[in-house]
Amino acid sequence: MRATIDHMIRIATIGTSTITRTFLDAAAQVPAVQVATAYSRNSEHAAQFAAETGIAQSSADLDGLLASADVDAVYIASPNGIHHDQALQAIGAGKHVLVEKPAFPTVAEFDELAAAASAADVIVLEAIRNVYDPAMAALAELLPEIGVLRRASFAYCQRSARYDKVLAGERVNIFDPALAGGALYDLGVYPIAAMIHLFGEPDRVLGAAIPIPGGADGAGAALAIYDGFIVDLSYSKITASNRVNEIQGERGTITFDHVAEPRTATVTSLDGVQRDYELDVPHNNMEHEIRRFADLISGADTPERDHAGTRATLRVVETIHTDSSRFGHA
Repeated sequence: MRATIDHMIRIATIGTSTITRTFLDAAAQVPAVQVATAYSRNSEHAAQFAAETGIAQSSADLDGLLASADVDAVYIASPNGIHHDQALQAIGAGKHVLVEKPAFPTVAEFDELAAAASAADVIVLEAIRNVYDPAMAALAELLPEIGVLRRASFAYCQRSARYDKVLAGERVNIFDPALAGGALYDLGVYPIAAMIHLFGEPDRVLGAAIPIPGGADGAGAALAIYDGFIVDLSYSKITASNRVNEIQGERGTITFDHVAEPRTATVTSLDGVQRDYELDVPHNNMEHEIRRFADLISGADTPERDHAGTRATLRVVETIHTDSSRFGHA
């Protein structure tokens, strides 16, 4: 039986990257949570991060942090390849876990953590912001307007400033295969998760990638095959694109601006009539995943549907990664 928390949920952050700062901005909009401690393996980095972001405490002692009665949950935003061990340690200490996408590189790792969380009566949830954004639900409500679905095209291509360091021969975490770095795990997860959320899990997936120095994938593409419907997915950390995302039906087409944070959509019917929609625009759409996390901790719901979405996304990710290996991506 999950213990009731009769105070704000006190969260410790693990990781000091840009995404953690975005998380802090979103958490400030959720009254049920309070970020109490900032953790980094380097004590100076932890203290500096805490001071810059207004977090009261900092720590470089993960064992001590997880043993603290002043921490109820952790938000893990460390490199992807070490999510598993940190999450398992947190669950073992009785802490709830919100783990940044992708939760883990494989379904097997997620299943292990979900089972451990269930046994410990704590929550583990993947922080995948577009899935919890009400704008994605609004897009789903528009689908009947375009008739039988036939094609969709989703993309997230954003050149990383750190790619220049890779080209200069430096080792960079987000492009390190040993830490599950690369375009698929970083940006490709967003269009995949959106596809799963809107259309369900595909019957078959084909993928290919462009390897870069160091062995990670710098960019890639995949084709997801459904019964009578296909979705092409593209993602890149070495090129950039501002093209819209598109869903094609037999009676019209939906276009929308950003697969990670949809804000505007247009439905164009076959006769050329266009209807524009302003989707829900939160201050920061990570806010909704944090609200969901808090609700699950409170016992307002159970995480089965969340876990099903994560598993489906990771199955597609694993298939693309395996396919990509045949095209030169180690």
